[in-house]
Amino acid sequence: MLSLNPLPPHKPLSFRTRADLYAQLAQMEISGLPFDRAIAMLGLPSAAQARLLVMRQLLKKGVELTLAGEKSGLFTKLDSRLIRVALQAGSPGNMYRRLADYYTDRAIQLATMKSRLMLPAFMFVGALCIQPLPALAGGSLSVVGYGWHIVKPVLLIAAAIAGFRFWVGRDKGSGQSLYQSMPLYGPIFVRRNLRDFFESLALMLEAGLSMLEALPAALDAVQDGDMRRQLSKIHERIEQGAPLSVALRGIGYIKDDRVIDFVQTGENSGTLPAMLMRHAQIETDAINSFLEQLALWVPRVVYGAVVVWMAYGLLTGGGLLPNVPKDI
Repeated sequence: MLSLNPLPPHKPLSFRTRADLYAQLAQMEISGLPFDRAIAMLGLPSAAQARLLVMRQLLKKGVELTLAGEKSGLFTKLDSRLIRVALQAGSPGNMYRRLADYYTDRAIQLATMKSRLMLPAFMFVGALCIQPLPALAGGSLSVVGYGWHIVKPVLLIAAAIAGFRFWVGRDKGSGQSLYQSMPLYGPIFVRRNLRDFFESLALMLEAGLSMLEALPAALDAVQDGDMRRQLSKIHERIEQGAPLSVALRGIGYIKDDRVIDFVQTGENSGTLPAMLMRHAQIETDAINSFLEQLALWVPRVVYGAVVVWMAYGLLTGGGLLPNVPKDI
C-alpha cells in the first residue's frame, strides 16, 4: 500500500520547471482536457519525473488532486492552497496561468543574475590557472602542486559557502536570519520577505480565501523566523475585528507607510487584492533594480581584485622578473 508521504521532504522545483508545469496545465485546462489525462501527458525535466510519477500513483489511490501534488513535491504548499481554492471556485485554469507567469518572472530574474556573474567566475578560474604558471615554468612547482594550487581555493570557497548555508539553515525559523545582518543585502532580504508575504496574501485573497484563511498561508512565504513572529500579530488583530490597514500598524518590520495607504485604499474601494499586488510589484521593481546594480558592480569589483591578484602573482612568482642567483 502506498503511503500518503512516499517521498522525503523535497526542495521546491526550480522556477523554470514550475513555470513550465503550470503553463502546460493551463493550456490543457483551456483545451478542456480532464486532469487525469493532463497529468498523464505532462512533459517535465528528469528532476521532476519522480515526483510526477508519485503524484500519478497517489491520484490512482484516490488522493485529492492538490494533496497529491503537495505530497509528491510537485506543488509547493502555497501553490497547493491556491489551486484548491481555484478548484472550489470552478476552473483552476486562470490560477495555473497566474502561477505560470509568476514563476516565469522569477526564473528570468534568477537567470539574469546568474548570467551576469558567469564572466567574473570564469575570470577567477582563469586567474587561478594563470597565476602559478611562472612557478611551474621555472620548475619551482610540480604539476601536482600546480593542480592543487588551482583546486585548493575552489574547495575553500565551496566549503565556506556550504558552511554559511548550513549555518543560515540552522538559524532559519528559529530567530532573526543571518541574512538580515549582511551588509547591503540585509535590508533587501527584509523587503523581499515582506514582498513575498504581501504578494502571497494578494494571490490568496484573489483566489477567494477569507483574510483569516489567507494570512497563515502568506506567512509560509516568509523565510525569516523573527519576521514571521512579528507578522503573525496581524492575524491576532484581524481576529479581534481590526481591518488589515489597522492591523499592519506597529509591526516592526513594516516601516513603509505606502503599503498601509494601499491597503486602506483597497479596503475602501473593494480592490484589496489588486492594491496589494500593486504594492508587491513596486517592491519587486525596487528589489530588481538593486539586484541589477549589485550584479553590475560585483563583477567590476571581482575584475579589479583578480587583476591585482594576477599582477601580484606574476611579479612575485618570477614570471616577469628573472631570478638572480644569490651567490652573484
